Amino acid sequence: MTLKDKILSRRKLTAAIAAGAVAIALASGGYAIANSGSTASANAPTLGKVVPFHRGQPTPATQVGQVPPNFLPGTGTIITGTAANKAKAAALAAYPGGTVNRVVLLSNGEYNVHMIGVNWPHHVFVNKNFQVVGAA
Repeated sequence: MTLKDKILSRRKLTAAIAAGAVAIALASGGYAIANSGSTASANAPTLGKVVPFHRGQPTPATQVGQVPPNFLPGTGTIITGTAANKAKAAALAAYPGGTVNRVVLLSNGEYNVHMIGVNWPHHVFVNKNFQVVGAA
């Protein structure tokens, strides 16, 4: 191996080590930013604010607004189409950050928009006029 080859291989090694150190620093900074606001008080549910899902953290048992008096999870008819899309849009506008996996038409004519990917709200209730009236 010539002197020129040795110098080039050292430069490549130095560049690879520097790139690795930068990647570790960026990952550490991203982790710190992502976990900077995860205290219990910061996750208290309020109208219009979802509580992000954190493994092992209990779901807050909170109700906001009006929940249909006879509502039981698992009841109603799963719907699709224009009405479902309007109910979904209303729920996501009021509680951005979750993922809607189904819209259920309840016996009283209101909609239960079922959200996943968040600890709260799990159910967003939308009236016949596609206005959010409650969450649980």
